[in-house]
This record gives sequence, C-alpha cells and structure tokens, in this order.
Amino acid sequence: MNAVILSSVLSAGNSGMYASTRVLYAMAKDGMAPRALAKLNRRGVPVGALLVTTAVGMLAFLASFFGDGAVYNWLLNASGMCGFINWLGIAVCHYRFRRAFIAQGHSLDELPYRARWFPFGPIFAFALCIVAILGQNMGAFSGGTIDWYGIAVSYISLPLFVLLWAGYRWFRKSSIIPLDKCDLSTHPE
Repeated sequence: MNAVILSSVLSAGNSGMYASTRVLYAMAKDGMAPRALAKLNRRGVPVGALLVTTAVGMLAFLASFFGDGAVYNWLLNASGMCGFINWLGIAVCHYRFRRAFIAQGHSLDELPYRARWFPFGPIFAFALCIVAILGQNMGAFSGGTIDWYGIAVSYISLPLFVLLWAGYRWFRKSSIIPLDKCDLSTHPE
C-alpha cells in the first residue's frame, strides 16, 4: 500500500512540475513573466522555468518544518481556493466564447464539440464555484464570534487574485473585449 501511495504522490508531483513549468514558459513567451523564462535548451526544456518551479516547490516543502503546519495550512487553503477561481474563469471563458462565436456570425455546426447544456452548464458551474468559494470556511463565521485568523487562512487567495488581476489590467491597460471583437482564430500570430 505504501508503494501505491508513493507512486501516486510522485506521479502527482511530476505532473504538477511539468504543468507549472510549461505554464510559466508560456507566460514568459507571451510577455506575462520574465523573458528569461522563455528560453529552451537544445532538448526543448525550459530550464529557467523549471528551476523557478522547483525552487517554489522546494520552499513550499521546507515550509512544512515551521510553525506546526501553519504554513502548510496557508498553502493548502490558497491552492484550493485558486482551483475554484480557475474553474470560475473557465466557466466565464466558455460562456463568453460561445456568445462571441454566435455574435460574429458563426454557426454552432462549425464547432467540433458543442457542450450539450449551454448556457446552463457554464452558468451552473459559475454559481457552484461561487458557492464553493464563499463556503470555503463558513465555520469561521459561526459560533457567535468571528474567527479572523480562519478567515485570513481560508480566503487569502481572493484579495491576492483581485490584486494581481487588477494590477495586470492596469499595467497592460486592458479592458473586457466586446463579443463581436474577440479573436476566435485558431492561429492568433
């Protein structure tokens, strides 16, 4: 049983390292991260992005040695909340994509895959993510007193996300693109 658990942990870690490295590399290529992270070695490995990802993972692992698991709880709650925020974004993107596709005069028959229950699916996913985000630590609000530490641990990702999102939009001077102006081409270069 230990071998099964160990192989699962190693598989999850390997998958996370690969995905994190490639996302950081893609962000660097698009100008959303330092350009140095977009360099590949001769075998096509983004070594700079891999080293940064490894360093962050190592720091997160080393943090488990401090504060009786307090850092671990902060990281666990932050990563869980980020998952819900990501799915919230996916629901919004799917909804806007389909609306933009129709607004630009395309037929749904052109799509190789059509979500069966549109628009119910993305709206339901959006609502479910909001409920999950708000319910992340409802216990902090019950019992007569508010557990401010529990709220900070559970919801730290929300203000951080809003700050990063608003900062990016301000720095890049971006705005929400109208549906009829969205670039739906498969090759944006």
